[in-house]
Amino acid sequence: MASNNSGNPGGKEGGKSGRGFAGMDEAKQREIASKGGHAAHEKGTAHEFDSEEAREAGRKGGEAVSQDREHMAEIGRKGGEASGNNRSQNREGGQGGGGSNKGR
Repeated sequence: MASNNSGNPGGKEGGKSGRGFAGMDEAKQREIASKGGHAAHEKGTAHEFDSEEAREAGRKGGEAVSQDREHMAEIGRKGGEASGNNRSQNREGGQGGGGSNKGR
C-alpha cells in the first residue's frame, strides 16, 4: 500500500521540506523578516497604528481572550491568590491596618 505524503512536500519525516523560507531555522527567518520591516519603514510604506487603530485592536483582542472562560478563571484565581498573599504578608509584617484603599 502506498503512503500518502500530502501536506509534506519534501516527503521527509518531521514535515519540513528543507527548501525556501519555511525550511530555514527561526533565527534566519527573523533576520530576513526584520530586514523587510526596516526596508518598508525607510520606503515609507510600512503601516503604523494610530491611537484609534491600536485601541480597536486591543478591544478585539480583549474580546477574543475573554471568550475563553477557563483562561479568565485562571487569571482570576491568580489575582485572588496574589491579593491574599499580599494581605497575609502585610499582617505578618505589622504593616496592616493603616493602608490605603487604592483601587477600591
